[in-house]
Amino acid sequence: MAAPPDASDVMEDVTVVERSLNDPDLFALLYDRYFKDLYRYLAARLGRDHVEDLVADAFLIAFNGRGGFDPERGTVRSWLYGIATNVVARHRRREGRRLNALSKVSAETPAEGHEERVISQLAAEASRPELVRGLKGLAQGDRDVVFLLVFGGLGYEEIATALDIPVGTVGSRVNRARKKLRKALGDVNPMRER
Repeated sequence: MAAPPDASDVMEDVTVVERSLNDPDLFALLYDRYFKDLYRYLAARLGRDHVEDLVADAFLIAFNGRGGFDPERGTVRSWLYGIATNVVARHRRREGRRLNALSKVSAETPAEGHEERVISQLAAEASRPELVRGLKGLAQGDRDVVFLLVFGGLGYEEIATALDIPVGTVGSRVNRARKKLRKALGDVNPMRER
């Protein structure tokens, strides 16, 4: 999981965004700093196929929209995760097809990739088909919050910024997702308390 940046990094990120308006090459510093984090997040959401292209899309969107970045609304890190989540939204149909395919795989069939991380991080005792069906049954907003929490390593405030929703809504979505996943998994707690 990505560690939240400390105060000096946050200020530096804001400065990089502001200065990149006159010196676009400076934006590469943010790419270097956050590429791995966004890569992990997008790979967890969509699988590793084309993930480098999707991360590049997220950074291109950020680069093109850097003039609209408002440090009053949150950190650069949260802003980038919000953009990455929007990239996921554009690929939701593909994610749905992937979850459909996963739900048909038996629990005994070994699989490599992001599905294994979902299982180990969300519910060590759950079988994959049950977990996948549980994730698929979540409302998309609830699923976004779960993935930002688990794979992005974002806290509630950062998730709120990334999705442009109140912090209380984040808590409600986590609670609702936890209950639905617990039920789908036969009363196994799918997420550790934060």
